[in-house]
Amino acid sequence: MAGSRSVLVLTNPHDVTADVVLRLLAERRVPVVRLDPGVDLHAGASLTVTFRTGDQRGALRTASRELDLDHVRSVWTRRPSPYEGPSEQHGQNRRFAAEQSFWGAGGVLASLPGAHYVNHPWDNRAAEFKPVQLSTARRCGLLVPSTVMTDDVEEARRFVASSHGPVVYKPLWNSPYRVNGQPHSVWVREVNGSEITDAVSVCPHLFQVKVDKAFDVRVTGVGGRLIGVRIDSPDLDWRRRQGLMTCTPIEVPEPVARAVVTYLTELRLTYGAFDFAVTAGGDWYFLECNPNGQWAWQPAEATSAIARALADQLEKGPDT
Repeated sequence: MAGSRSVLVLTNPHDVTADVVLRLLAERRVPVVRLDPGVDLHAGASLTVTFRTGDQRGALRTASRELDLDHVRSVWTRRPSPYEGPSEQHGQNRRFAAEQSFWGAGGVLASLPGAHYVNHPWDNRAAEFKPVQLSTARRCGLLVPSTVMTDDVEEARRFVASSHGPVVYKPLWNSPYRVNGQPHSVWVREVNGSEITDAVSVCPHLFQVKVDKAFDVRVTGVGGRLIGVRIDSPDLDWRRRQGLMTCTPIEVPEPVARAVVTYLTELRLTYGAFDFAVTAGGDWYFLECNPNGQWAWQPAEATSAIARALADQLEKGPDT
């Protein structure tokens, strides 16, 4: 049976970002069990939990480990694979197995008594909704660009026409999309009124006044620690051509820092990756917060600080 103070890491086997933190935990002699539940539970691993009045017990068994689920120190919800069911099954049988795995195994792994979640999977999902992000940021005191989300084409056109300056379109979710069979990313881009067609009525669209930015900033929050990186890029959306951007450390202004910590607290997040557009006058405009954003692409100093902060969170476990 793995140690009673193990860290459970939920991620896929190709997640090299997780490896950065796992090396730190190994150096600290913190026991770790790594699991990709959507795949491993169809490939030899097993999960059992028993509920009784006044008692709950569970065990995770893999080819080499057995973990007592009642005494997990922390759970790191990193990048687990989707629950897709066993590959040897097809059609509705595979869908049935996938859904039972999600609601069963996923429910067990999200309800481990006394574990510290970074982040809890349900909190991750709730915090991924962009309307929730904008509403929370506004309440926490962050500057938010004027934004409309609508499926009414006339409302969209009125917003563009009445805005004092350019407007951009943003997808509400990074849905997989293909053009001529090839993966295609939908980037943030400027739009004008003539481009807004009746297609808007098919689903909600998000339009936002473009911030006249001097540069972007990524603020990574881990607990109460904030790591800021300035991003200079020739693109409106710096993710599009990351090879052209430059990153340098930057201090987060105290009012922004307070609001970021409040945001994390309100949405029950231990970790969050915040994106800001900063004007020449020094105004920091909140764009979004990814509750499970990648971070190992940042400069070595920032990457090391984030990895240490995550390792600290996972090592300490729940607050006592």
